[in-house]
Amino acid sequence: MIRFSRSLPYRYNAPMAKQNTTIHWLTYVVIRLIAMIMQMFPINMNLKTARLMGWIWYKTIRRHRQRAGNHLRLAFGSSLPQHRIEQMTLQSMQQMTMMAVEVLFTPRLINEWTWPRYVKLNNINEALDTLLNKRGAIMVTGHYGNWELLGFMLTAIGFPIVAVMRPLDNSYLNRYLMEARAKRGLKLLYKKGVAQSAEDVLRNGGILCFIADQNAGRKGEFVEFFGQKASTYKSIALLAIEHQVPIIVGYARRLSEKFEYELGCNRLIKPSEWKRRKNELHWLTQEYTRAIEMFVRQAPQQYLWIHRRWKSQPRRENLSPPSPAHEINSEQPAKT
Repeated sequence: MIRFSRSLPYRYNAPMAKQNTTIHWLTYVVIRLIAMIMQMFPINMNLKTARLMGWIWYKTIRRHRQRAGNHLRLAFGSSLPQHRIEQMTLQSMQQMTMMAVEVLFTPRLINEWTWPRYVKLNNINEALDTLLNKRGAIMVTGHYGNWELLGFMLTAIGFPIVAVMRPLDNSYLNRYLMEARAKRGLKLLYKKGVAQSAEDVLRNGGILCFIADQNAGRKGEFVEFFGQKASTYKSIALLAIEHQVPIIVGYARRLSEKFEYELGCNRLIKPSEWKRRKNELHWLTQEYTRAIEMFVRQAPQQYLWIHRRWKSQPRRENLSPPSPAHEINSEQPAKT
């Protein structure tokens, strides 16, 4: 039996301190009040407010601004001048605040009839054919554009999506967001203890979705991401290899300052590609990580650069600026 976590609160290993519970509840109330007020205005008007919030975040939280800038330098080296790094840092933080606002609106805006108003599809025919086979598949994306929109879109057009997530520390917000996701039929699995349930999904021909660019610690599989070693969870590749299901790498890229996105697939990795490889696990993990890097390069300002992607490193290895070959894609990035 597949154990889905839907509207049930996450069970923490240790009881939450009373002070934290109070702060979490107050945070939840404030966010719900803001969401209620925002629902009175059109989404694109709220996105203007979100960009202002992102600018305030950029100006006031120095450590986040510096971390994002350092990661951009690490990824692109001397190919980006300082003013471009500062611009991309601001745009990245604004993208995050815009996405946060969009999450509040997406359950109401995206359904089987309305999605073409907001989303354009690009290069997804083969991926859709794979999903329609109902033989099981794994979908991966990164902290890029609006990753939440991917799940809503696929459930809106009729696919039974099961997304693996890490619950928020704030249990009140966690319940609120999970209920919003569940309204459109998006099923969720908590990352902790997911192994058996994930196998059940694939065994029954389901579609399992992951955010695949999270740091996996010292025990992860180290692969290249923008020319640097990045620890990546082994479970995605292990599940694909064990169940012989394809991995679909996709994205939801913002097309303008409005609620307009392109949903696309830039890599479909079939089981026949990794068979008889010397190290199937490493090759497969590197391959989907490379595909994530490819779409990030198309619009790097939409990536969450404050995310500590390179936090863990192999022993005796240090992060270093990339060579000149690791340059930003020459294609004009989408405006944010």
